Amino acid sequence: MKRRSLLATATAAALALPIVATSISSAATDPVDRASEKLRHAVTLDGVMRHMQAFQQFADANGGTRASGTPGYELTVSYVADQLKRAGYQVTLQEFDFPFFQEKSPTVLQRVAPEPKSYQRGGDYRTMTYSGTGDVTAPVQPVDLALADPAASTSGCEASDFAGFTPGNIALVQRGTCTFGQKARNAAAAGAKAVIVFNQGTPGHTDAFAATLGGPVVSIPVLGASFAVGQELAQPGTTARVKTDTIVETRKTRNVIAQTRKGRADNVVMLGAHLDSVVGGPGINDNGSGSAVILETALQLARSGIQPRNQVRFAWWSAEELGLLGSEHYVASLPEGERKKIALYLNFDMVGSPNYARLVYDGDDSDKVGAGPGPEGSAQIEKLFERHFAAEGLPYEGTDFTGRSDYGPFIAVGIPAGGLFTGAEEQKTPQQVAKYGGIAGVAFDYCYHQACDTINNLNAYALDTNADAVAHATATYALDTSSVNGKLTAGNAGKAARVKKQPVGHREDAAA
Repeated sequence: MKRRSLLATATAAALALPIVATSISSAATDPVDRASEKLRHAVTLDGVMRHMQAFQQFADANGGTRASGTPGYELTVSYVADQLKRAGYQVTLQEFDFPFFQEKSPTVLQRVAPEPKSYQRGGDYRTMTYSGTGDVTAPVQPVDLALADPAASTSGCEASDFAGFTPGNIALVQRGTCTFGQKARNAAAAGAKAVIVFNQGTPGHTDAFAATLGGPVVSIPVLGASFAVGQELAQPGTTARVKTDTIVETRKTRNVIAQTRKGRADNVVMLGAHLDSVVGGPGINDNGSGSAVILETALQLARSGIQPRNQVRFAWWSAEELGLLGSEHYVASLPEGERKKIALYLNFDMVGSPNYARLVYDGDDSDKVGAGPGPEGSAQIEKLFERHFAAEGLPYEGTDFTGRSDYGPFIAVGIPAGGLFTGAEEQKTPQQVAKYGGIAGVAFDYCYHQACDTINNLNAYALDTNADAVAHATATYALDTSSVNGKLTAGNAGKAARVKKQPVGHREDAAA
C-alpha cells in the first residue's frame, strides 16, 4: 500500500505540472530546424529533474536501490510506463528472466602471512558480480603473471596456465586478454577455492575495479583487486583470507518500450537508456539521468504537435548493470526483418556527471584510439551532435564505443549508433578541466556505483545542455534519417529535390 501510494503521488505530481510554452524563432524556416527548436524549448531541466526526484523517492522507500529484480526498480518501471501511456504512446513491458546478484554482507580480504594485513573494500578490492559465497584461508598461488610487462598479461586465460596448481589454494591471476569469467572458470576447474584477479598494471588499469563474471559461472569467491595488492599477494609464502556472502538467483525483470503511433514503421528511430541502478545505490546519475532525459523528451515530443515522419521508439533497459542483459535480450528477440527496420540507435548513459566531460561517441574512429568505428551511418550521428554543440559554443570530445553500455548489442548486428556520455570512474585530465572546468585527477563521477549516487550527485549544466542535444537529435531524426541511411520520407523527398536544384545557401546540417 505504501509503494502504491508513493507511485501515485509521484505520477500525479508530474502529470499536474503545466506544459512549457514554446517560443519558436522566426529565423527557423526549415521543418527540421523548427521541430528541433520547438522540442529543445519544451524539454527543460525542471522537467528532467522531476523524473529523477521520483526515482530517488522509489530508491529511498526500498533500501536505497533501484536495481533490477528489486521493488525500487519495479516502481520505476511503473512510473515510466504510466507516464508514457498517458501521453499516448504504444507501450510494451518486455519481461525476461535474469541472474540476480547481491552482496548480503561486506566482503573480506586479508593477508594472513607472512605479515597480517587487512585490505580496504572499495579502495583495494571489490567483489566481482556473480561471485560465489565462501570463507577461505589458504596459500596464494600466482598464475602466469606478467609483473615486469603488464601489457603482455594472458594470466589465467588458458587451462594450461594452471598446470601444477595446488587444489585448495587461492588463485592469483592478472587482468588482461580474456574475460574475467574465463579466468574464474579455469581457476575453479583447477581446484582453486577462491580467485583474486588484480588489475593489469598498465596506465589507467591500476586501481581496484568493479567487474562482472558475465553470469553465475563459478560457485567460489572471486574478487577484483588493485595492481598494488596483486604485487603484494604475489610474494612467495603469502597466505590470505577471502570471505564473500552473496545471493545469486534467477529473477524476473522488464524492459519498457514505447513508440509513436505514427511515422514510417520501416524506418524506426530508436533511443535508449538503462533504467536500473546497481544494488548498492539509487543510481541517479547512473542512469537516472539518461532515463529521465529520454522520458521527458518522449513526453514533450507527444505534446509538441510535431508529426514524426519516422516512427520513434524509446527504450528503458533493465539489468544493464549486470552485463547489458536487457538490451541484449531485446535485440536477440527481434527477427532479422525487424532489426533492419531500425534506422539508428542513440544511447544515453550518465549524462549529468558531477565532474563532467561532454563526450560524443566516436562513430568514425576519428581519434584513432581504442575501439574502431561503428556501423555505417554512425559517423553521421557523431557529426550531428558535434555540429549541435559547436553551434551552441559548447566544447566536446570523442569517446570510444568500449562495449560498456547498451549500444553494444545494436552495433553487433550492424545498426548505426551514437549518443552522449559524461564520464564514469575515469579521472579527469588537466586538459579536460581547461575545457569544462571541474577538478583534475578526480573521477568524472566520484559516486559511480556507490550509495552517494543520489539526486545531489549531478551537474545541472551538463544535464541541461545534454538534454538539449537529445531533443535536437530526436526531432531531427524523427523527420529525416537520410544523412544516416539515405532513406527519404514523402515529406523530405521534395526537400531533397529542391536542394539538388538549388544547392547554394542550403544548410549542410538541416537534414543531418
